[in-house]
Amino acid sequence: MTNDSKNRCGYVSIIGRPNVGKSTLLNYLVGQKLAITSRKPQTTRHTILGVKTDVAGQIIYVDTPGIHQRGDLAMNKYLNRTAKTMLNDVDLILFVVDAMKWTTEDTAILDLLGNIKAPVILVINKLDQIDDKEPLLPFIQELSAKHAFCEIIPLSAKTGKNVSRLEKTVIELMPEGENTFPDDQLTDRSERFFAAELVREQLTRRYAKEIPYALTVEIEQFEDVGNMYRIGALVWVEREGQKNIIIGNKGEAMKVVATQARIEMEKLFGKKVHLSVWVKVKKSWSSDAAALGRLGYSD
Repeated sequence: MTNDSKNRCGYVSIIGRPNVGKSTLLNYLVGQKLAITSRKPQTTRHTILGVKTDVAGQIIYVDTPGIHQRGDLAMNKYLNRTAKTMLNDVDLILFVVDAMKWTTEDTAILDLLGNIKAPVILVINKLDQIDDKEPLLPFIQELSAKHAFCEIIPLSAKTGKNVSRLEKTVIELMPEGENTFPDDQLTDRSERFFAAELVREQLTRRYAKEIPYALTVEIEQFEDVGNMYRIGALVWVEREGQKNIIIGNKGEAMKVVATQARIEMEKLFGKKVHLSVWVKVKKSWSSDAAALGRLGYSD
């Protein structure tokens, strides 16, 4: 909290390479699961806005896809373009990196920050995975020489360790102004959007490395029938073999995915959900810019 009584409000972009914990951090900051998570890189495919409102003001966090140098498909280009767009017109940038790990992708992101006017906080995440903390200080000193960060904050987005220090610093750096969103609003995304993401989260977590990158989820039905939502989800994959794997023997694999996704939807929506899921093949959709646009991956 700031020392003055003036309300503060601003936009904060959360950036970094894939799999450094950006979505986990967003979820912790807003106190609600908005962004899906998995151990696989490039789980986040869209910008997701999370609004945190308290007595000091309002912070509008924007989670972004991981900026990467992996692959040259239309999907890869879309993810990078989407993330880089979020470097502009924000009041603050949180650059998230793994504790004790610096890669060429981190260097490439740092190069992008060279022309950005907004202040940058370096967030060193995953402290909970570091048993020996002694090398941490030299690591911080090494990174501090790479850029004029306004602050360097080591933390654990998973456990919440030191996140309060980050929140205090963020609100102090926000401009004075009235809140942009109503106090009770958490995001600008629709329930339909989150339904698709929660199905994709379960699929991403459960299948081998290749399959999650060849699938996407489209919501064909989202109906409020009073005491429950009736939702129909369509999973698109690129090959018949992938479809067979996802469905499983006698549909058992898909049944497990649908059950867990339904449970997560009911937690988020606060309402009973009847979920039906189908799987279809659309060849090479991830390398086809036009197909991406039709499936909701548009600028």
